Order: sequence, then structure tokens, then C-alpha cells
Amino acid sequence: MTKKFICLGDKSHAGVITRLSRDVSGNVMAIFAASLFPLIGLVGGGIDMGRGYLAQSRLQQACDAATLAARKRLGAGAAVSGEVPTDVAAAGQRFFNLNFQDGAYGTEDRTFVMTLEDDYAISGVATVKVPTTLMSVFGFDEVDVTVDCTSNLNFSDLDVMMVIDTTGSMRLTNPGDSENRIDSVRQVIQDFHTLIEAAKSPQAEVRYGFVPYSTNVNVGHLLADDWVAETWSYQSRERGEQERTVYTHYIDHTNWTYVSGERSETTEVRRYRATHYPGTPAAADTGDEENVGTDGYYRCEGGQPESTLQTTDEMLDERFETVTNPDGERRIQTWRRWHNGTRYSTRRQGQTCIVETSTDTNFVQTYEKIREPRWRTRRPWIYDQYSFDMSNWRNRTAGCVEERATYEILDYDNVDFNQALDLNIDMIPTPGDTDTQWRPMNPDAIYVRSIGNNGNGSITPERRTTTSDYADTGDWWFSACPTPARGLAEMSGDELRNYLRTLDPAGATYHDIGMIWGGRLLSPTGLFAAANADRDGVERSRHMIWLTDGATESYDIAYGAYGVDGLDRRRWNPETSVLSLDETVEARFSTACQQVKNRNIIVWVVAFGTELNPIMEQCGGPGRVFQASNAEELNDAFEAIARSMSELRVSS
Repeated sequence: MTKKFICLGDKSHAGVITRLSRDVSGNVMAIFAASLFPLIGLVGGGIDMGRGYLAQSRLQQACDAATLAARKRLGAGAAVSGEVPTDVAAAGQRFFNLNFQDGAYGTEDRTFVMTLEDDYAISGVATVKVPTTLMSVFGFDEVDVTVDCTSNLNFSDLDVMMVIDTTGSMRLTNPGDSENRIDSVRQVIQDFHTLIEAAKSPQAEVRYGFVPYSTNVNVGHLLADDWVAETWSYQSRERGEQERTVYTHYIDHTNWTYVSGERSETTEVRRYRATHYPGTPAAADTGDEENVGTDGYYRCEGGQPESTLQTTDEMLDERFETVTNPDGERRIQTWRRWHNGTRYSTRRQGQTCIVETSTDTNFVQTYEKIREPRWRTRRPWIYDQYSFDMSNWRNRTAGCVEERATYEILDYDNVDFNQALDLNIDMIPTPGDTDTQWRPMNPDAIYVRSIGNNGNGSITPERRTTTSDYADTGDWWFSACPTPARGLAEMSGDELRNYLRTLDPAGATYHDIGMIWGGRLLSPTGLFAAANADRDGVERSRHMIWLTDGATESYDIAYGAYGVDGLDRRRWNPETSVLSLDETVEARFSTACQQVKNRNIIVWVVAFGTELNPIMEQCGGPGRVFQASNAEELNDAFEAIARSMSELRVSS
């Protein structure tokens, strides 16, 4: 091999050295080698960070979807207990898994945790680890990704009118429940209120109203004076002027005589304080002697043990005697009676109630039962329709009212609302016009001819003059006047609780009157338009929750919102109507429901412990009808209604 040396001192080669020093073409490889390491970092970092950002974006979507699903599932029970129920957590986790599967995008160690916040929002925190590829050269083996999210139900301006069936069947207990129906309803409504109040927007106005209904509704205190008639005619009676002498029989039990056995001394069992009922003040400056006020009184309502006393009677002898004035026959029977068991009784001593007891052991007595004819002189009753001065109705009545003018509807597809003023829910009465006004209910005046107090007899529309006492059905159980209704207003939890305690189940089931008055109190264009209008340009959402626990139950002799249907015949005639009274009530309910929905009001129908019928299903419509057989299902229904009323929002 020949070696070639270059002498630096040789001038002939100086140009070569100079050119070589200026030639940079040989440095490219060195520069490339020096820049390769940071270039890998830049490219690898971009790739790994891109994967991390993709994972973060999808993880955020999964977090949002999970908390939204959980918050929709969350109900009043969770709002009360302060904990996320297992089913709510499961719903949220399921949505998280669907939107970000384990190992998605090469990630590892996926976690997701949800928390119930103080404002009943559902918050979530999701984390994953994103393994790196080229970045591992620099010691970065993974990238931690964390996202958080929050979902809540928010309510803007909202009006909720609850039309609650408070008939006597509300005292029953559904199978599987520990509380009766009315107590279950109270608790569910309280929880519903808690949920909505916790979720409403800070500036939102949420108002609640109530219409308890049975045979009637109690709304008089909400009406203006000139909306109510000062005089009205009622199915009643008056004394006739001429006295009548009546032949009747008198029965007496007398001559009680001890035979054998033992009766213990009466002993005291317990004492308790009597319930006080305050009197009513006298009407001021009316000159009406019927309204001078009443005194308060006390009543024993604490109950007593059930008596076990049993009696057995045996007739020993019977004889007859002829009597005169009036002529007839006196019957005298001799009886023996055995007593065995314990009896309880309660007597009041001032403000104290005393429960006492005594026991009979083979205690035997004899007595005589005498039946003999008697003359009885009395003025007869004239049963008819009579006008009453009701100008002092606010002090004189409980507050229930009869409906204004209507007619018997034959075609419910073409109702004339100029005649059916009861179904014209927005119409404001004209002062002095009794057709357009409501009429004070006057139950103490009501007598049904010709029905006896034992329920026997038949409806007689014509006037009757008789010494018989006909049924005063205005005070019978199926004519009950419910708890006063409540107009729309914001309510605290304590205010709601106190009101719900006043609900007193009684009366029969007339669905139409509940729907009519629920619509009137909620309508933005009717009697209470000023109070029900949108606030400061903010549109209100209006909802009616109509709850019942039974099918229509009407009685032709009951005194209700249309008078005594069998006698007054304002909407139904027992002699000529094609529909039954039950069918008439339901048809008018359906018409009233449509009138309510025509006011842009959403109607929710809830059947509690009873079956839904087609009329109810049609009233609510798809997705707005619920059937609950127990308290748990009722709570689920109200939670679903609350969710549907709300605006579901997510913030990340």
C-alpha cells in the first residue's frame, strides 16, 4: 500500500487545505447524528400526546354520559338520605363502560368514581394511564389522564298543581305497605318537594298548589265575594202550619230485676286530656240571629279497649191487654238476659276524659218489653226546594261550593261551553248573575225526598208533605267537604308538611270536580291570570299531577258540587239520561282534562292502589300515566315526573 503524505509547509498544497476547511459537506452526517435524538423526542412526544388527548376527550365524554345517566336515575330517596343508591351507581357505571371500555386506546388502570354533592348534583372523576411508545426513550413510560364532570337537574320557573283524591278509601293500606295510602302520599309528596327544591336554579320560582277532592272541593276561601251567589235554592224542608195527629207505637224496656251472678264495681282504667274544639265568633253587624257565634267544646277522642261483653236473651212470657185512646193492644213480654264479659266506657269530666270498666260474670236480670199504641201530635214537614239567604256564607259554611250553570251533555265531541259554564274553566263570574256564579254549599239544609234515614225509599222530585223524617244526606259520609284547596305559592318543607297533615280522607269519588278546579287554579288565562302569569318575561312550565286511588263512585242522593243529582238534575237525569251517573262524571272529567291541556298545561295521571281506566290513560297520554300498587312504586312515579319536569344539565 502506498501512503501519501501532505506536507503542510508545502505551499503547493495550501489551497487544498483551505478548500477543505471551507467544505461543510462532510458534516451532514455528524449534524444528523447529533439532531436525531431530540427529533425522536419531538415526533414520539407528538404521537404519544395525541393518543393522550384522544383518550382524554373520550374519557370526558364517558364521564359526562355516566353522570347524566346517574342523575336521571337519582330520585327523591337519594336526595333525602344523602347517598348514591346502588342502582344509581350501577346506571352511571354502565354508561361509563359503554362509552370508554377497559383498555380503549391502549389505556390501562381505568377508574371512575361518582359522588352525591350537597346540592344533589352527581359529580364524577375518571382516570386512565396512557402507555407511551417513543417517549419511553426519555424515561416517560406512561401519561396520567384525569377528567371530572358534574350533572344536575335544574328547574326554571315551575308551577305544580297537585289534585289529590282524599276519599275514604285513602285510609286503606295497600298490600305490602306498612302505612295507609294517605300517609304514603304525604311522604312521597314531601320527598318530591325535597328533590325539586334541591335541584331548582338559584333564581327560579317553583310554586305548589293543592286541590284535595272527593264528592266536593273546598275552594270558597279562594273566591272573590262577588263570584259567589248570595241567595240559592236547596233541596230542603219546612214545617207545615197545620198540626197532624199520628197513630204510632211506643216501645219501652222496664222493670229490670236482679236474679243472680256478679257485676264488679266500676273501676278507672286511665285518664287523658280531652280534645278542644274552638267555637266560632259571632258575625259582625249582620243582624242575623243564626250567626251569633258558638261556644267551644271538648270531646273525648282517645279511644278505649274493645268490650268483650256478650248478652243472651230468652223470652219467658207474653201477654196482651186491650187499651183505649187510642184503641189498640198493649203487648207485654217478660225476658231474661245473661251478661258475661267486660265492658268499657268513657266519660268526660271537664277537660279530662276517664275510661272506666266493669266485668259481668253470669250476671242475670229479667225485664219487661212493652209495646203499646200512642197518639202523637206534630206539625208535618213539607219537603221541596227552598231559597236561602247565603250572604254570610264565609262564616256559615265550610267553604265547599256548588257548580254554576250547566246542562246535560248529549254530545261530548261538541260541548257548548256557553251553556256548560262548569266546564268553561276560565270564565270569570258576572256579579249578581247566579248562572255564572258559584253557590255556597249548605249541607245542613239538605233533605232527600222520599228517602228514609235507613236508606229505604226512592227519589221523588215532587213536593212531599209528611210527618216522616227523610234522609239529611248533606251530612252523610259521601257528602264530605274536603280540606281547603291551596292556590299556587312557594312552600317551605315545613309549610308543606303542615298542610299535608290536614288532608282528611272522607267522601265518595267524583273525579270531574277535582280536574275542573285543578285547572281553574292553574290556568294562566282564567280566574287567577294575574297571579299565574309568567314572571318578568320568564316562561313558566305548568304541570298538574292528578292522583287517585279508586274508580268513580257516585250516589244519586249524595250532596255534591251539582246539588243532589237525583233531585236537582243539572247534569244528569235518573229517569231519562242515556249515561249512568258514573259515566256522566267520567265523561265530564275527560272534557275538563282536555280543557286543562288546551291551556298548555302538562297533565300527569297517577293511579295508586287501583287500576287505570281508558279515560285516565287518555287524559295523561303516552308517557304521562303511572300505575302504582304500593308506596315504592308511587315514589318511582313521582321521581319520573320530577325528572321529566326538569332541565338536565352537565358541567365539566
